[in-house]
Amino acid sequence: MNELMTIFTQRELFLLVIGTVTYIALFVVTMQNSRRKILLLQERLNKVRAMQETHDVEANQQRIYELEALIQKLGDENTTLRLELEEKKARLDYTNTIARIEDEKRQRADTDIFQSDTYLKIKRLLLEGKSMGEEDWPQLSMLVDGLYTGFTEKLYSLYRLSEQDYRVCLLIKIRIAPKDIALLTAHSKESVATTRSRLYQKIFGKKGSTKDWDDFVLSL
Repeated sequence: MNELMTIFTQRELFLLVIGTVTYIALFVVTMQNSRRKILLLQERLNKVRAMQETHDVEANQQRIYELEALIQKLGDENTTLRLELEEKKARLDYTNTIARIEDEKRQRADTDIFQSDTYLKIKRLLLEGKSMGEEDWPQLSMLVDGLYTGFTEKLYSLYRLSEQDYRVCLLIKIRIAPKDIALLTAHSKESVATTRSRLYQKIFGKKGSTKDWDDFVLSL
């Protein structure tokens, strides 16, 4: 009887040890996955912030004014700090120059889009109630990347888009209405809406409206 109790107790102890080790292993894996997700999200947000700062001329100009004021206060004192501030100001001046050029290109691109053969064909398809063919998508992609430098590269640097994700983004970029995106991609309006809100949450790590995603795509 005592031998049976001993065997039973050893078995329980063995199972307890196995269970504890398994729990600890799962906990460690879960924590590592959680940390990895946080790091990936932070990396994406840093990329988004860098993209947005390139176009934020007013905010950059305000920082330039602040740096100029600090530089004047320093005068000839603390040469090292003054040089660092001047370097930051120079970088912001350069960023603003690029931003102004990009804005001008963007305005011209918006006009060129609506006059392009690809856009006019898309409008004809909508009038006929037809979806876009497989041969139409490469042409649209080339048009968008040609007018908005690095559009596709920026998107894929943030998230691994599916084919449908990318196509929705292309159509948003050329200002096609959501109901028309549904027709052109042969998907339901609900599916298109889900794609847009899902992409926003994936990129920004928080819930957002479909318009939030559209505004982001248009800013690229």
